[in-house]
Amino acid sequence: MQYLHTMVRISDIDASLRFYCELLGLEEISRQDSEKGRFTLIFLAAPADRDRARSSDRAPMLELTYNWDPETYAGGRNFGHLAYRVDDIYATCQHLMDNGVTINRPPRDGHMAFVKSPDGISVELLQSGEALPAQEPWASMANTGSW
Repeated sequence: MQYLHTMVRISDIDASLRFYCELLGLEEISRQDSEKGRFTLIFLAAPADRDRARSSDRAPMLELTYNWDPETYAGGRNFGHLAYRVDDIYATCQHLMDNGVTINRPPRDGHMAFVKSPDGISVELLQSGEALPAQEPWASMANTGSW
């Protein structure tokens, strides 16, 4: 398992970049706009992690998510999730499920799943490398709750 990033939702890109980059000293590593999803993702890293963050080795980063449609964040909704890369997403999800963890967003695509910690913190699991071929029971498993 490898720790990847922590995501927080933001309401103002300029104000957030001023805080995280100008004031705290993080550096913007990448930015992605999703026209279809109507959001912008901005990945930041600490200066000491900059080179690794840009390589395939990937140092942990902070993901700022800006939703283009206005939204008021309450009750911790602005904190999105923790993300971890795993060697086998199906085996990891099966292990969690066998131990009483609900798979909120099953890995139908062989690439991504979401579960929650006992305290309700969303945890994203991402398949290392290419997505695994779709397989049952995951391919037809419905979402449960929220993530």
